[in-house]
Amino acid sequence: MPTLATTVDGLKLPNPFIIGSGPPGTNLNVIARAFREGWGAVIAKTVSLDAAKVVNVTPRYAKLLSADRQEVIGWENIELISDRKFEIWLDEFKKCKDQFPDGVLIASIMEEFNKDAWVEIVERCQDAGVDAFECNFSCPHGLPERKMGAAMGQEPDILEEVCGWVMGAAKKPVWAKMTPNITRIEDPSRAALRAGCQGVSAINTIRSVMGVNLETLRPEPTVEGYTTPGGYSCKAVRPIALRMVMEIATMIRREFPGRTLSGLGGIENGGDAAQFILLGSDTVQVCTGVMKFGYECVKPMCEELLEFMAKHSFETLADFKGKSLDYFTTHAELVRMQGERKAAQKAAAVTKVVKTDGEWSGDEFVKQSDALARG
Repeated sequence: MPTLATTVDGLKLPNPFIIGSGPPGTNLNVIARAFREGWGAVIAKTVSLDAAKVVNVTPRYAKLLSADRQEVIGWENIELISDRKFEIWLDEFKKCKDQFPDGVLIASIMEEFNKDAWVEIVERCQDAGVDAFECNFSCPHGLPERKMGAAMGQEPDILEEVCGWVMGAAKKPVWAKMTPNITRIEDPSRAALRAGCQGVSAINTIRSVMGVNLETLRPEPTVEGYTTPGGYSCKAVRPIALRMVMEIATMIRREFPGRTLSGLGGIENGGDAAQFILLGSDTVQVCTGVMKFGYECVKPMCEELLEFMAKHSFETLADFKGKSLDYFTTHAELVRMQGERKAAQKAAAVTKVVKTDGEWSGDEFVKQSDALARG
C-alpha cells in the first residue's frame, strides 16, 4: 500500500497536506480542529510584533461564480495579517504544542525592514515551541506602506538580506513564501535559498480587482463605497500557480538540490495535489479550499491522492515528485521534435508505398505517400 507520510526539512508529516496561512489558522481553536481532522501540518495566520496597526474591514471577501452561479471558482480577499496581539499568539503556540506535541505547527511571520524586529519575532516564536517558520514576503495588499509582504518580496536583494537575518536567528526550518506578482518568480526564490532558507512556498495570492457591481457602479468588495485591490485565489489561479511551481522546481533542481518547495494555489482535491507534486512540490498547502469545503476536506483529498499513487504503482511521494518536469522544453524544441516526427512518418510512408505497389504513376505515388504520412 502507498503511504502519504513524508519528512520535509526534518519535519515528520503524516501526509503532505498543510493548512496555508490565512483565516483557517486564525486562532488556537481552529488550528486544533485542523490537527484533529488529520492535516499534515498547520501554518498559522501571519503574525507581527505589533498588531496595533492591523485593522481589518468588512466586507473583505468577493467571489467569482461559475456561469450557473453554483460554484465559486475565484476568491478575492483584502484581509490583512492577524490583528491579535503577539503575546496572545505566543500563549496559543505554547498551548497548541502542549495539546498536539506531534502536530507540526509553522509560524508565518512578517515584519518591516528592521533586523532587530525579525530576529525578535523568530526567537520568541521558537521559544514558544513552533516547529518551523514561513516568512511572508508575498501578501499583495497587506501593509505595503510599511514595506511589508509583497513590497519586500518583489525586491530580491532586500529579501535576501532579510532571509539572512532570519537564518542567523532561526534554529528551526525556514520557508520563504513567494509572491506571484513579479515577472520572474525564480529571482526572489533564488535569493531566499541563497540566504540559506531550507525551502520556499509558492504561490501567494495574485493582486486583483474582482469586478464592478453594474447596479451600484462600485468595485467589490465595497467598503463604505470604496475598495482596494486584493489577493485572488481559488481554483481559477491553479494554472498560474502550477507554472510558477514548475519554474521554481526547475531552478531548485539545477542550482539548489536538496532544498524544498511547498506548492499552493487552487488545490481542492487529491488530483490537484498530485499535479503540484509531479511538478516538484514536497508538500501542498490549502487555504481557500478549507474556507469553501471545511477542515474535513483533508480526508477525501488524502484518499484521492492515495488512489492516484496506487494506480501508477507509486509507493511514496518521492517516487513521483518532479516526475513531470522533464517534459517541459522550449517552443523551438517542440517545433524541431514535431518536424523530425513528421519527416520520419513520411519516410516510413514512402517505404510502405514502394513495398506495396511499384506500379503507381509519379503523381499517384506522391499522393499516396502524403496520405499515408498524414494518417
